[in-house]
Amino acid sequence: GEVAVSWRPSAEFAGNLYKGEGILPASPQKVWECIKPVAGGLRTKWDQNVKDFEVIEAISDTVSICRTTTPSACMRIISPREFVDVVVMKQYEDGTMLSAATNVEHPLCPPQPNFVRGFNYPCGCFCIPVPG
Repeated sequence: GEVAVSWRPSAEFAGNLYKGEGILPASPQKVWECIKPVAGGLRTKWDQNVKDFEVIEAISDTVSICRTTTPSACMRIISPREFVDVVVMKQYEDGTMLSAATNVEHPLCPPQPNFVRGFNYPCGCFCIPVPG
């Protein structure tokens, strides 16, 4: 399938906002299993930019504080990163599934040695069923 990527300048920071979208020949549930942000999930198996994902604190069954780590890159010129985010996951009546996250500080997750603490602006993923 094709993936369309679009972007526009951010009004909040010196950079761009990006959006990627495509239609996959799979059920929304199967796609969601590959992208949902959960410990032990499939994301670390296929996404080379995600080394590990852990839940620091489950606030409810839909909201959690999570730590994501990334490997070093460009022959170790770019150091491994860690991100701490508050994440919400939701499923709507029409079958749409989403995860949304933003940066947060948490006392149970101080910066770790050998990682650069990254900062995520609000971001997320939608998995929207389409007819057929």
